[in-house]
Amino acid sequence: MRIISLIPILALAACVEDSPPNGAMLFAENCAACHGANAQGGSLDVTLTTVPPDLTRIAARNGGVFPRNRVASTIDGLNRDSHFSAAMPEFGAGDLGPLVMIDEGGTPVPIPADLLALTDYLQSIQR
Repeated sequence: MRIISLIPILALAACVEDSPPNGAMLFAENCAACHGANAQGGSLDVTLTTVPPDLTRIAARNGGVFPRNRVASTIDGLNRDSHFSAAMPEFGAGDLGPLVMIDEGGTPVPIPADLLALTDYLQSIQR
């Protein structure tokens, strides 16, 4: 039996950057079952009492402006209105990836990478 040292392999792995999270993939894995594969609402779950909204029309429902912070807070579970369906999980209670810093008006703000990718994806599919 030949023993190979793993130290050089582990050192090399530590130097390789992870690829950024894919918002479309995160949506397909976490949101499509209720919001539809095309994000236009509907649900595969007949037990839901509230029809999940069309996520491609968020900006249209907000005067043509995509409310990034409100969308991210809703996904996270931090900021939800009283009429919000309790059926949607609070994704912030789980692992939303490593923190990345974003610039909010000159102030760096930490935000989980998966939450940022999912919010960016939703903004990209607005019609």
